[in-house]
Amino acid sequence: MAPSNEGLEDLSNQTMHNPRQGGYKPTIFIFVLMLLDSIGFVANMVSLVLYFLTVIHFDLSGSANTTTNFLGTAFLLTLVGGLISDSYINRLNTCLLFGAIELVGYLLVIFQSHYAELQPEACGEYSCVKGTKALLFYASIYLLALGGGGIRGSVPSLGADQFDENDPKESKHISSFFNWFLFFVSGGACIGVTVVVWVSTNKGWDKSFIISIVCSFVGLVFVALGKPFYRVRVPGESAILNVLQVLVVAAKNRKLQLPQNARELYEPRNSPEHASQGSRISHSKQFRILDKAAVLAEGTKPDKWKVCTVTQVEEVKILTRMMPILLSTTLMNTCLAQLQTFSVQQGTLMDTKVGSFDVPPASIPIIPLLFMCILVPIYEVFFVPLFRKLTGHPNGISHLQRVGVGLVLSAISMGIAGLVEVKRRNEFVNHNKRISLFWLSYQYGVFGIADMFTFVGLMEFFYSEAPKGMKSLSTSFSWLSLSIGYYLSTVFVEIINSVTGKYTSSKRGWLEGLDMNKNHVELFYYFLAILSILNLGNYVYWASWYKYKKDVPIEPIDQHVLTGTPSNIPSPIGWTPVTFPTKQGEGTD
Repeated sequence: MAPSNEGLEDLSNQTMHNPRQGGYKPTIFIFVLMLLDSIGFVANMVSLVLYFLTVIHFDLSGSANTTTNFLGTAFLLTLVGGLISDSYINRLNTCLLFGAIELVGYLLVIFQSHYAELQPEACGEYSCVKGTKALLFYASIYLLALGGGGIRGSVPSLGADQFDENDPKESKHISSFFNWFLFFVSGGACIGVTVVVWVSTNKGWDKSFIISIVCSFVGLVFVALGKPFYRVRVPGESAILNVLQVLVVAAKNRKLQLPQNARELYEPRNSPEHASQGSRISHSKQFRILDKAAVLAEGTKPDKWKVCTVTQVEEVKILTRMMPILLSTTLMNTCLAQLQTFSVQQGTLMDTKVGSFDVPPASIPIIPLLFMCILVPIYEVFFVPLFRKLTGHPNGISHLQRVGVGLVLSAISMGIAGLVEVKRRNEFVNHNKRISLFWLSYQYGVFGIADMFTFVGLMEFFYSEAPKGMKSLSTSFSWLSLSIGYYLSTVFVEIINSVTGKYTSSKRGWLEGLDMNKNHVELFYYFLAILSILNLGNYVYWASWYKYKKDVPIEPIDQHVLTGTPSNIPSPIGWTPVTFPTKQGEGTD
């Protein structure tokens, strides 16, 4: 029996919209959820490195790596949320399911942070947590990662679905939705890195986690209340299985010869399993090797795992074109990881006083978040209309241009970070003076502007370019970029420590130990700045190579060919395929 979606509009099959559903009204419920859930999620992003250092007793690099592994896993698991919401249950129910998992994770971490007997003893090593304490620790943080990741894999597409991308009047609001989505995430993050971080520093970690769980619970209740107002797409077939099917069939058909006329590739008129009516994708000329999946061998029935439709093949081509863009943006998120680990640790060795108030170092990310809260409305209200007039582009500038601006600024941010660390250590070591914590505001501020450009640009790019049945999965690629960036940070830290520990005169890695004044974090920042500049050239190449979905050269598909009948013969209900001999031959790749 198909899942019940009573009261929800099925965008896959209906063209008439219920006037009570869709538009900006239901996005309010989504914005409130992201504001409240981000209070705890972002507070954890910036402060867990200190929790791991002071409560779980990792050393400096151990706490940094555990933090980046946690965040990398959380953003990697957005793919799970995206896949489930595309293929199995609708986006709203996916969000609520993973929200419940996140709440369980919060309960476990509250217990461990409250009871000292559940915490490991300090040992001065990379990691001190073992046995059942380790089981509780890793279960709690990775349930948080699974829950938070699943929510973020389903919610952005749920919001964007409230606007019909085929309606010019509604489609222009999709870009605005993603801008305001970032605004509310940043607003919640501002509360998290100030109120929640202050509570964790001054009142206890358990109390800060209690605030987080309450906020997340209220947000989930609120988003559930919006159910009558959502347009919710009914999930279709598994996107992953469809991709695998194309790859497997293309491999099986590697010896078949491609037809000279692409109109002869397999694409029946009625293919409800792979494409809803009116949503077939025309053939494109890129990656012709994949077209072999749409060649039906002689004497073969058009069954699954034996032949794929042109639409299926084109969906895989779209995802393939996206991959270089995705990979070109991961290094920026490696830079972001440093601002949430080493820069926070730097802050503990700086003057944190503002008058009589002692600022928690983990609250420093308030600077880029405030930048985003201020700049997003300015960008949306003033710059987008201005750029729209200048460029004629409905969003002012293209998605990929927006991402490029962010990559330039991230390289600048790492260069600034290195200079600030040189000044901090010089003043501390040579003059016994702590410079103000707000010296870190330069690197954080520049990176905040970079994130505003890149994050929204990527999310809108992946959503707008994705096939209809893969919207959530593709939108999750923007989070996947974060995930790979965090994992890459862990790899870089390990490699840098290993290499520099062998070849420096002190035989000490740049990032080893507990004393940051004996480390060379500034050299690591410079290393990332140089890599970022090189990566910018790589990104420009792929962005120039990329063809937007609407711009890819296509060959019109003749409806008579689609049905397998000549133009002067009435089309039967079924499809009679054009078949090709199985003799070995060379196709056009």
